[in-house]
Amino acid sequence: MKNFITAFILIVCMHLGVLAQQKFTLKGEIANNAPYIYMGYTDSKGVPVVDSAKIDRNKFVFKGSVNEPVMATIYLGKKIIPSNNSDYFNFYLEPKNMSIKLHSGKFKDAVVTGSKTQEDWVELNASKAKIRAEMEDVTKEYNRLTDLYNKANEELKTLDEKVKQLKEDSFNYRENFNPFTEKMRQIDLGFIKNNPNSYISPYLMRFMTTGSKVHELEQLYGSLSDKVKASSYGKEIAKEITKKKGGSPGSKAFEFAGKDIDGKSLALTEFRGKYVLLDFWASWCVPCRKGNPHLIELYNKYKEKGFEVIGIADDDRTQNAWHKAVEDDQINIWKHILRGLKFENGKFDFSNSISDHFGISTLPTKILIDPQGIIIGRFAADASPDEYLNNKLKEIFNE
Repeated sequence: MKNFITAFILIVCMHLGVLAQQKFTLKGEIANNAPYIYMGYTDSKGVPVVDSAKIDRNKFVFKGSVNEPVMATIYLGKKIIPSNNSDYFNFYLEPKNMSIKLHSGKFKDAVVTGSKTQEDWVELNASKAKIRAEMEDVTKEYNRLTDLYNKANEELKTLDEKVKQLKEDSFNYRENFNPFTEKMRQIDLGFIKNNPNSYISPYLMRFMTTGSKVHELEQLYGSLSDKVKASSYGKEIAKEITKKKGGSPGSKAFEFAGKDIDGKSLALTEFRGKYVLLDFWASWCVPCRKGNPHLIELYNKYKEKGFEVIGIADDDRTQNAWHKAVEDDQINIWKHILRGLKFENGKFDFSNSISDHFGISTLPTKILIDPQGIIIGRFAADASPDEYLNNKLKEIFNE
């Protein structure tokens, strides 16, 4: 009995020790007249938290709990402000005693102590400093083009030809970022491969799900330690891989159903026996709209041979724009349905989202399904040019 009690006490102490390790205290210093400072993070229960701390004689304290190192945001003002704001800073928050020193208007120069993960994060970002410096001129020009579009759009209150062109110019210029982003991506890949036990690794992978093939993601995820795989970011990546597999060649296509653009019932099973191309797009997506003339050509060329197209729009909250885009682009020759994403009480409901079942992370993305309902092609704007789809259809219809 004595041994049992001793063992029980040890178990309780161990449990309490784990709970204690989840607690964090962040002590900060800032010279500012603002009454409060704010911090956002995900707590130990997986719940997003926005906390505030009173600034008293240039000092403040945050307390809470996190299960593991998580990315947190600290900022001035009641609302989360743009990440390029001078009073906004991202850092790793750990279940430890930590400190942070901030300078108003220069949050990017913040000094954080007490977190090994944050030290690694700072070192990783420092390795990209030269690339960011080289990218400054491109960033300035992109911001100029974007400002021109935003100003014209606000003044004219309509997407006329001038505004459309400015929008396209701004979007097309983004290609100039590609050489720089690829260099930084290679640095991130190197970090992940060399640090399988770091919580930063799955966080970096979150930005690689777009444009990466399933087998690449699986291989990278498989290199992570069990501890990191079990982290919140690790679980998120596992879910993304599962979704993407559901929309990749070899998988059975999710059999969605709903109301089409005319309010009529539409189900994927109705098209069994035909080759079906699911076109994931949106009225506000520049490359989606730009690619519609080519898609019309393909549809007219193969529709009599058993080829169908279903447009799945990411316009659940902008249905008028969806209807107008379908009419303006003259793509009402095929079926159209909304993604099925709901937004209620300030939260997104993904339970009926068609896009999620196919692992859609970029627009446009096209999924080709064979007559038996099996996916035989995936064509994403960031990975597969139009010629891949052209060649696949030529192969199918013996051209």
